[in-house]
Amino acid sequence: MQFQVPQFIEVEDKIFGPLTLKQFVYLAGGGAAVFLLWIILPFFLFIVLAIPLAVFSVALAFYQLHGQPFIKVVENAFNFYIGSKVYTWRKKERVIKREKVADESSKQQDEAAIPKLTKRKLDDLAWSLDIKKNLDQK
Repeated sequence: MQFQVPQFIEVEDKIFGPLTLKQFVYLAGGGAAVFLLWIILPFFLFIVLAIPLAVFSVALAFYQLHGQPFIKVVENAFNFYIGSKVYTWRKKERVIKREKVADESSKQQDEAAIPKLTKRKLDDLAWSLDIKKNLDQK
């Protein structure tokens, strides 16, 4: 028995021509708000308020930031500014002179354990790697 598997399940259905339901609601709400401003306010004040409102409603309908819808970005920004923030501070520890002297002696012991790389040793290492490379190629 074969079943038909739905495809493109992440794509929203286009209900109003080329617009999805969300896009239509954002644009219709923005258009209604701009129309109310046109009726209520004088022309200069209408222009000052209507342009940002229209741009905002178009951004809600169509703009995506890093693959996220603009409404999600606005929601996250709002929650960030309203929500509580946790600031962490890590206090630096004070170093006592006795510990500092002990640390210096342990550093000297660690440095003594690490072999020194001289120019001669580096040349020998480079020569042995070249020889091995040439042998591998043959």
